[in-house]
Formats: sequence, structure tokens, C-alpha cells
Amino acid sequence: MALNLDALLIHIIINVILLSPVLWLAGRALAGKQRAKFTDALWIVVVGTVVGTILGGLFSGLIAAVIQLIVWLLIVKHFFDCGWLKALAISILTVIFFIVITIALGLIGFALIKIL
Repeated sequence: MALNLDALLIHIIINVILLSPVLWLAGRALAGKQRAKFTDALWIVVVGTVVGTILGGLFSGLIAAVIQLIVWLLIVKHFFDCGWLKALAISILTVIFFIVITIALGLIGFALIKIL
């Protein structure tokens, strides 16, 4: 298994830019202002991306997805100092926030194209 460090670094940077603010908002909404710091969200994304990439290379299919989900929840649980269910709720809310923001930005983009 060869690990492309350039691709991993680009993947980490893109994930930090896109996911950290959304994860931070979801964490603040559910874990509270004191527990969900922005730096924690940054670390969750960086550690989750690195571990997910490594596990994705070692395992494949449904097994890899389940292991990555458990690891992701464990990382959220650790950094936001919450329980398993709250970590799951934060993760689900992060996905929902991300989808809503993506759709809103897409609609803004289509509106700008139509105007121009």
C-alpha cells in the first residue's frame, strides 16, 4: 500500500476548510459553548482524515465504512467531551448543516450565472 502524502495533505486542507466550521457549529449547538472549541473541530477533521485514509487503505467495503464511522465518533466524543449518542447527533447534524450550506451556495451560484 503506497500512501501519497501530497494527496493526503491536499485532502486534509480541503477538509479543514470545508468541514471544520460546520463541525464547530454542530458541536456548539449540541455539546455547548465550553466544550466545542474551533481548535477541537480542526483537530477532529485532521485526525479523522488521516486515520480514515489509513483505515481506508487497510480495509475495504462495508467493513471500512463501519470502522471509519466508529473511529470518527470516537474522535468527536474525545475532543468535544461528550457521550456516544451526542457524538452521533453532532455528526448527523454536521452532515445536515453541510448539505444545507452546499445547496444554498449552489443556488447562489446558479443565480449569479443567470444574472451575468
